[in-house]
Amino acid sequence: MSETIVAISTPHGVGGIAVVRLSGTSALPLAMHFMGGKSLSSHRATYGVFADGGRVVDEVVATYFQAPHSYTGEDVVEFSCHGSLFVQQEIVRLLVGCKEFPCRLAEPGEFTQRAFLNGKLDLSQAEAVADLIDSQSESAHRLAVNQLRGGYSQMLKDLRGRFVELTALLELELDFSEEEVEFADRTALNILIDTLSSEVSRLVASFKMGNAIKNGVPVAIVGKPNVGKSTLLNALLGEERAIVSPIAGTTRDTVEDTFVIEGIQFRFIDTAGIRKSDDLVESAGIERSYKAMRDAQIVICMTDNDEPLALPEEMTEKKVVWVRNKIDEVACSAPGMIPVSAKEGTNLDALRKALVDSVGYESDKTMLTNLRHHEAMTHILEALGHVKEGLSSGLPADLVVVDIREALYYLGQITGEVSSDEVLGTIFSRFCIGK
Repeated sequence: MSETIVAISTPHGVGGIAVVRLSGTSALPLAMHFMGGKSLSSHRATYGVFADGGRVVDEVVATYFQAPHSYTGEDVVEFSCHGSLFVQQEIVRLLVGCKEFPCRLAEPGEFTQRAFLNGKLDLSQAEAVADLIDSQSESAHRLAVNQLRGGYSQMLKDLRGRFVELTALLELELDFSEEEVEFADRTALNILIDTLSSEVSRLVASFKMGNAIKNGVPVAIVGKPNVGKSTLLNALLGEERAIVSPIAGTTRDTVEDTFVIEGIQFRFIDTAGIRKSDDLVESAGIERSYKAMRDAQIVICMTDNDEPLALPEEMTEKKVVWVRNKIDEVACSAPGMIPVSAKEGTNLDALRKALVDSVGYESDKTMLTNLRHHEAMTHILEALGHVKEGLSSGLPADLVVVDIREALYYLGQITGEVSSDEVLGTIFSRFCIGK
């Protein structure tokens, strides 16, 4: 018997259509009670009147999903009603106030949490629901859909299967330890460990890209004062976001905004002009410019002449896009620089293409986008390293198995096979009510 919950699963805006969702044991009789006893068939939409006795609240379309063939795995009824805020609230109030068929308001993410607890989704898929709702670009949406549809989950299942196979072979040796039988060929085991380590290592390394795609690729626009950084930001965004002035040192702090290019969201950060300054406020802004460079995934290094800006040594690992501005005044003759006029909007398409190419996003590859998953995969990679060391040093099978089980434990944390109520509460609290 599952407690019945109710929530408005679409925004509470006025106008259009809203959906009020019920899930739990009393969902069907509760829905029929307010539709005058009208019969509802599973996976069919039924038109009717939602009424409180003789008082009509709204004309609705009710869709019933019989357990276990529903999103939550429980009986689910969804009322499609008019988008009036009063209508939405009145339907919910009447449902919650019904004494004959008890019902309560859902907690944030409770529908998806029930889907997870009832085996309709694993935990990584449940988290993908929140990512899908929050996605702000085509690439972020694609990553979330791939994870929700089980592409990532299948990869985790395959990894788990190979870890279980490793454990089984080594534990079989323990059963015959007195006979000194070796069932697992050590050369083959080392090859398998190397293969697993390579796959997990790729996933760990993918987090930087996946997280950037999910939250926006950070791009710092840097250069000396008055080279046109703020003008370029405004030109890329198509609006006057940053103050433009011929006075050097106008930008004292970082200015940030987002823009989507070819399905990828970029977070552009306009920075203070880099130069030596005795002004305390400007100096603080310049220090923030260096921080923006360190934190950025891509650095647009901008000049208004053919001499490249000297970058700190720590920037050598960054993806740098060199831009030569003000070609409307003086033509660019420097190789390796993208010639633009931020003021006139000239050749910005070439810059946009260079930014997309610098990301190197491949939509068909599975990436980590979740910090929790990244930390778990990092632990798995460490455990695999210990397994490799144990095998090469001739460590007894029972000790090697301990490290493999540790890897399995962290895999289980990602999928939810190993989870605490505190972890689940933190994850599902991110959701909005009704999801």
